[in-house]
Amino acid sequence: MEAGGRGLVKSELSFRTSDARYVLLAICVGVGAGSIGSVFHLAIDWSLQWPQWLATHIDGALLVVAAALITMVCTVAAVFVVQKIAPEAGGSGVQEIEGAMEGLREVRWQRVLPVKFFAGLASIGAGLVLGREGPTIHIGASVAEGVAERAKASDLQRRGLLAAGAAAGLACAFNAPLAAVLFVIEETRKQFPYTFNTYMGVIAAAIMSTVMTEVIGGVAPDLALSVPQIPLALLGHFVLLGAFLGALGVLLNRAILTMVDAAHRWQIRIPYVYPAIVGLVVGATVILQPWAVTGGETVIKEVVAAHPGIAVMLLLGVARFVTMVASYSTGVPGGIFAPILALAASFGLAFGEIAAAITPGLDIPPLAFAICAMGGLFTSSVRAPVVGMVLILELTGAYDVTLALMITCLTANLVAQWLGGKPIYEQLLDRTLALAGITRKEPAKEPTGLA
Repeated sequence: MEAGGRGLVKSELSFRTSDARYVLLAICVGVGAGSIGSVFHLAIDWSLQWPQWLATHIDGALLVVAAALITMVCTVAAVFVVQKIAPEAGGSGVQEIEGAMEGLREVRWQRVLPVKFFAGLASIGAGLVLGREGPTIHIGASVAEGVAERAKASDLQRRGLLAAGAAAGLACAFNAPLAAVLFVIEETRKQFPYTFNTYMGVIAAAIMSTVMTEVIGGVAPDLALSVPQIPLALLGHFVLLGAFLGALGVLLNRAILTMVDAAHRWQIRIPYVYPAIVGLVVGATVILQPWAVTGGETVIKEVVAAHPGIAVMLLLGVARFVTMVASYSTGVPGGIFAPILALAASFGLAFGEIAAAITPGLDIPPLAFAICAMGGLFTSSVRAPVVGMVLILELTGAYDVTLALMITCLTANLVAQWLGGKPIYEQLLDRTLALAGITRKEPAKEPTGLA
């Protein structure tokens, strides 16, 4: 009995040591992802000042031409580096991580990390309509792969650390640790290996990444916005908003997939012509209409402060839809979260202004519609409603719109489902696997109704 008891105690101590070691690895992932991601964001913020610097030296038509050429060169250079060194570093990277967690893709972290960092800096900093979060998520997963490799982690631990790295990257991108944890739970629910260790590792990585982000970049919400409490009488308006965003999200996903395929065919026939054209147009737009380009975080704040009117907001929404789809389809490193938020804010503000004009007696705050629209369009495109709700609340700090936001996201998700829409990252992963000639096992179908 004594020997058996000692063996049980020894086994329990070994188990606890294994737990502690894994969480320590996840903490290392969070620190690495948060540090590199924060430097990445600061570098982008610095690089986005180039139009103002250029405008102090030249003006008029020469300024427009020079800006167009700068963005074109940066775009083509980023595509060249991706194509020649790390083709998997193009685009968002979220689909690559999901594929790696399924065992269908390999994270070659030594080449992905620098390419994602520098090519992403070139493309996003040049003014393309791309988000920082895609590269940061891929950078976080690359850090995780490096940590797993050095620690000689098991396959289960490696997959768990990849999820932790992705969460750390998203937490860093938006200073939103809770949304990052929920992103793993909701978006990668088919790939994430749920165990006590892997779950705790995701939380630990998100926490440490956020700590590093706040140490380096500050504590406040990334997109702090304040709105009054929404009266119950207005909640029906958010059902209509959600329905519109559900349809818009399905259209956006289809446009992205269509243009990604078209750009791929262009690249095979006449290499680098398509990204050069997009770069020229976006570069000129940086000077002529800066609200229609760049990732969008600054644009949201400026538009909200300016109150430009319904017509301008609708035109801006259409313009950002086109520039976002064109920018992502070039194949440079860049995400879609931030552009989705800016696109949604444009249409949300217009929707709120229209609602206020039609029913002037209800005292409608248009900004509330912009905030809820961000969550709704994210939900209908990514199909992760809980992440959409929490992400927007953490980003804006506008907790007074919680109920309206939930209604918008619920409606957007239902409409997207009824219209046959699929999650954007699932579609991008299917496309990546098809191009690589990899057959994906069909997952078990999820229940679609009541028994």
